[in-house]
Amino acid sequence: MTLVVMSGLPGSGKSTVASALARGLGCAVVSVDTVERGLHDAGVDPTQPLGLAAYAVANRVVAVQLALGHSVVADAVNAHPDARRAWLDLAQEHGHEVVVLEVRCSDEALHRGRLESRGHELRVVPWERVQDLRASWTPWPVPTTVIDTTDPLTADEAARIVLAQLTG
Repeated sequence: MTLVVMSGLPGSGKSTVASALARGLGCAVVSVDTVERGLHDAGVDPTQPLGLAAYAVANRVVAVQLALGHSVVADAVNAHPDARRAWLDLAQEHGHEVVVLEVRCSDEALHRGRLESRGHELRVVPWERVQDLRASWTPWPVPTTVIDTTDPLTADEAARIVLAQLTG
């Protein structure tokens, strides 16, 4: 069983690739953005910072799935070292392989356009915040597979490449 951890800036294409990958693996996606939306739907003030709480909830949900022996795709920005360490610790605790996929969009205009054209179902993240995150981004403490969504690959094609690596 595998814990696939998505990582990358908002608007890079993480969730699109995560969904395609989960379809290919036949497993669930646990998204920090979805947890945040659920907390807002439950009445938590949208102006309140939910990052740490959403990560903690997502981490618990993933832990249950790993304990049941399921593979899971964890979808989040994962910029903070503590968030990263939590996923790595979970995989180790449950004896699952961990695969970290760092999704990038190297075309800045395309990236910004994706971010600014997001639908209402995704949290609006200002471009300035994305630039700040990019400037402070650090490498993961484990090997990662980088996917550049600027390439003409579709999300399904990117997922097939990753699936081939996982099963090959």
